[in-house]
Amino acid sequence: MKLSARNVLKGKIVEVTKGTTTAHVKIDVGGTIVTSAITNAAVDDLKLAVGKDAYAVVKASDVMIGID
Repeated sequence: MKLSARNVLKGKIVEVTKGTTTAHVKIDVGGTIVTSAITNAAVDDLKLAVGKDAYAVVKASDVMIGID
C-alpha cells in the first residue's frame, strides 16, 4: 500500500468502541495511545479487533500544537 501521508504510525489495537454510526479505535503506538474516529462500517470492512496490528495514518495540511 502506498500513501502520500508522511505520518504513518504502527501499533496494536487496544480498544474498539462502536457507537450508533461511529467507532473509536485506540492504537498503542510505543506506549502512546492514538485514537481514531471512523465509521462502524470501516471497522467491519477492515476487520479491526483488539490485539491486531494496525497503522494510524495522520494526514493534514496543518498540524497545531498547544502547550500549557
